[in-house]
Amino acid sequence: MRVAAVLRSTLAIVLLVLVMKPHWFAWAFAPFAPEGGPVIYERATLWSLAVSHLALVVLASAAATLVAVTMAILVTRPAGRAFLPLSRTITNMGQTFPPVAVLALAVPALGFGAGPTLVALFLYGLLPIFENAITGLTTLPSATMEAARGIGMSRWQRLLRVELPLAFPIILTGIRLSVVIALGTATIGSTVAASTLGEVIIAGLLTNNTAFVLQGGLLVGLFAVLIYDSLLQLEQYLGRQTGRPAAG
Repeated sequence: MRVAAVLRSTLAIVLLVLVMKPHWFAWAFAPFAPEGGPVIYERATLWSLAVSHLALVVLASAAATLVAVTMAILVTRPAGRAFLPLSRTITNMGQTFPPVAVLALAVPALGFGAGPTLVALFLYGLLPIFENAITGLTTLPSATMEAARGIGMSRWQRLLRVELPLAFPIILTGIRLSVVIALGTATIGSTVAASTLGEVIIAGLLTNNTAFVLQGGLLVGLFAVLIYDSLLQLEQYLGRQTGRPAAG
């Protein structure tokens, strides 16, 4: 545990320094830059790109969570079970369409910028949250549910006070997967003028500057690892509190 904590702290410090003071790492990236070419990306600060990248991921993931969990609640109620196949079809379509295709379809309607990227990330993030929410809500301990009914709780009270708190560790597993997918997928948003860390990667590919590609890729990778680990730690904590351990 102590080694894991030290590793997390080290990665967090490296990430913070890389976005705040990227020139401190120029010596590491210099061998990968073209001769006489720039080593550190400077058209925009890595800090501003990272903040914009994370903001897109947070907004899209929050919207996907709200919609997916709401759909899962509806289809796990007696009156909504008939809509489960349709709901699964809708959420599967989000994963079936490549994000690039979604961007291409969304640009004419929303224009260039963050809008098409948000739509692509939202659609791509629905499935893991929806499926985990259904699993969490349909595998609740029967004794606990019977006790909740026995003390006279209404359906809404059981949902808000019993079902969702018990299902949340499993729902959070889906959110974790969705967020990590969105972190990587958001890089393609720069192809439609969204401000993301993909801008650094694309600039590197266009100028044959591997140093830029490494900077963008390393930042996205560090964010993904640290956020994934943080959400996993939260899942495990909530699992211990509710007695329903989430998937690792």
